[in-house]
Amino acid sequence: MDALKAKIRDIPDFPKPGIVFKDLTPLIRDPASLRQATEELVKPFRNVGITVVAGMEARGFIFGSLAARELGVGFVPLRKPGKLPYQVEALSYDLEYGSATLEIHVDGVGKHDRVLLVDDLIATGGTAEASCRLVEKLGATLVACAFVVELDFLHGRKKLNNYRVHSLVHF
Repeated sequence: MDALKAKIRDIPDFPKPGIVFKDLTPLIRDPASLRQATEELVKPFRNVGITVVAGMEARGFIFGSLAARELGVGFVPLRKPGKLPYQVEALSYDLEYGSATLEIHVDGVGKHDRVLLVDDLIATGGTAEASCRLVEKLGATLVACAFVVELDFLHGRKKLNNYRVHSLVHF
């Protein structure tokens, strides 16, 4: 995974002073790196009966869609409020400074679905945990969570103790 890690650049003081943003744009731009990341994200889940991949807005759409294609299943977006055109199920959750809400179409997943949740990065784990709960709220089984990057020092994995977590690159 060193080759993938080398394609991730640090952007100091973004989005605010003191934060070092992990920019995956160079990885996404490079076809070989993007292919490798996609293949490695889904490798442990090829034969576990995944029926759909869910991804969070916005970079989860990129990696989630590619993972779904690689697994030969569909993709379901988890979005910010007011972005989905059909009936939605919503879940609000707390962030370090405030709160947020995610929505999914009410028919996005169902009780017979086995879901792989995919995002570009896990930091504190709040959004990932809320996404898991939202998928389960519709009756689906959350099989695992897969991330390109995990910021180990923020301990986001602890919020996902009930789930299998697979991350490619660790900082």
